[in-house]
Amino acid sequence: MPDYTPPQVWTWNTASGGQFANINRPIAGATHERELPVGRHPLQLYSLGTPNGVKVTILLEELLALGHTGAEYDAWLIRINEGQQFGSGFVEVNPNSKIPALMDRSGSEPVRVFESGAILMYLSEKFGGAFMPASGAARAEALSWLFWQMGSAPFLGGGFGHFYAYAPEKLEYPINRYAMEVKRQMDVLNRLLAERRYLAGDEYTLADIATWPWYGALAKGQLYGAGEFLSVHEYSNVIRWADEIAQRPAVQRGRKVNRVYGDPATQLHERHDASDFDTRTQDKLAP
Repeated sequence: MPDYTPPQVWTWNTASGGQFANINRPIAGATHERELPVGRHPLQLYSLGTPNGVKVTILLEELLALGHTGAEYDAWLIRINEGQQFGSGFVEVNPNSKIPALMDRSGSEPVRVFESGAILMYLSEKFGGAFMPASGAARAEALSWLFWQMGSAPFLGGGFGHFYAYAPEKLEYPINRYAMEVKRQMDVLNRLLAERRYLAGDEYTLADIATWPWYGALAKGQLYGAGEFLSVHEYSNVIRWADEIAQRPAVQRGRKVNRVYGDPATQLHERHDASDFDTRTQDKLAP
């Protein structure tokens, strides 16, 4: 392949190729008019069952399991491969046009919250600091690992995942570059989890809820078909942690919400009531 010489000024004059080329563009804002639906619960989630979306549905299900009835929610499906995140209603909730996005209608004025980490912290604070230590060194540790995930996952998803699984051609340099970084990140987690049960210590926190959908799935060989390529079996402590979290009933429920792939029994495209897990998964709806 010939070397690429960048032009003096970059211009958008051709599709980039790859799986998401039809929705990629260098400008923000809505591409079409589309109002968002509103259900009966105070919390309205607009999302998709990607790792970032799963963080929020897991936390909501964990809050409900703790007895926080105010955490009842409607989860509406946003099909990002069809560009629904560029609808006018969604852009009003998240100007950055990324899932997940949340509208809290429990007060006199609706509150919008976007970016998965911000949503996790907002919900935790709304419900009495759930899944976060209140203060001191324990809180600092949990916050540090929560933000470690926010800063690290783009190298796993937008970096490794894109070039390994989605780019229109396989390029050695970016795949090697991001594979090296992802394996370094997994080693960080593996060393940490050799010494403690959860990321921040003995207690399950937002840091685990945020990290599990990305790095737990990777450790189990469930991301990008890259388990063998990255030798994920080497990270035994991450696998132990991932397996333990996967046994939590709220996690099992949360990972089904807005999911559109895999076993139909694990797909609950939209969630509007707790009973939907028993009656509205795709195996029960599909012919």
